[in-house]
Amino acid sequence: MALIEGYKSPWLDEELEILQDAVSKFYEKEFVPHVEKWNEQGCVDRDAWLKAGEAGILCASIKEEYGGGGGHFGHEMVIAQEQGRAGIGGFGNSVHSGIVAHYIQSYGTEEQKKKWLPKMASGELVGGIAMTEPGTGSDLQAVRTTAKKDGNQYVLNGQKTFITNGQTADLICVVAKTDPEAGAKGVSLIMVETEEVEGFRRGRNLKKMGQKAQDTSELFFDDVKVPTANLLGTDEGKGFFQLMQQLPQERLIIAVQACVAMEKALELTSEYVKERKAFGQRILDFQNTQFKLAECKTEATIARVFTDNCAERLLRGELDATTAAMAKWWTTQKENEIIDECLQFFGGYGYMDEYPISRMYRDARIQKIYGGTNEIMKLLIGRTI
Repeated sequence: MALIEGYKSPWLDEELEILQDAVSKFYEKEFVPHVEKWNEQGCVDRDAWLKAGEAGILCASIKEEYGGGGGHFGHEMVIAQEQGRAGIGGFGNSVHSGIVAHYIQSYGTEEQKKKWLPKMASGELVGGIAMTEPGTGSDLQAVRTTAKKDGNQYVLNGQKTFITNGQTADLICVVAKTDPEAGAKGVSLIMVETEEVEGFRRGRNLKKMGQKAQDTSELFFDDVKVPTANLLGTDEGKGFFQLMQQLPQERLIIAVQACVAMEKALELTSEYVKERKAFGQRILDFQNTQFKLAECKTEATIARVFTDNCAERLLRGELDATTAAMAKWWTTQKENEIIDECLQFFGGYGYMDEYPISRMYRDARIQKIYGGTNEIMKLLIGRTI
């Protein structure tokens, strides 16, 4: 079901359309047959990352000199959208390619870029970012994990939770306090190569309401020693600034995922209400169905056009944090509302796990929480009024 007849995202050029087709075919062939297995085991198979690397799906917007695809955020959007359309909920590439790799490319030294990015692009290394701690949530200034300098090493101590790719990641960007007395100016980003350190432990692969195939975990750092060369960049205390600089792109990725989910929900529901009958007529023929789906289609269209506008601004380097916060909270709120409305048309079948709309309903709920809760987004916007 087309949202707007003849509408095409203005940033989607011929090159990206070719990529879109290739990525769609890759996911359908290599990933979709394994989705049920991944949901049951609670994580995506490790070799899936290597296959994605071979197909050029990892680090598509990282410079070619560092092993990436040499593209831009439009390439990441296409890849994220096709993943959503294929119904692959557990593959944490948006964190790996869209966040961790970009932290390294933007703030890392030349040595750091050459050391880590090519292996991230190939899938040999899987990236994760350890921000959230028990009791801190969206308040990154309140992190308690410390990184104390001891000669040519940092000694890390602390606990993280809700970490995407937590069971799989072997390169983790850890948000830590190098100066606990300095507030935001005491935050630094420390890269931890998990295979090369002692004292690092993975806790539980957390059981969640949705996104069953995503390995979301607790991580523990007990006197973990890493070289001072693993400080992201060259100066301590830049971590909070680095996090804030990258947030517009991170939040736009979430908005893109929300748009795809809305569109997919409407497509599935449109097909269902045309086939399903009640009281002698198609469900679509009831006025309530038409009115409700008309509202959903309108809101999904507004979300898509606004998100596309944000994407164009990001590609020009003009997307500000406030507008990104608007996109994040509004699209994810509408995602949850629209999927809820769509599920209702499926009746009891919508509650069954075998129907995609049921899984989409569960998976959507986290979108209003991660990347900064929607309440935090509104606070950020409110400060500009």
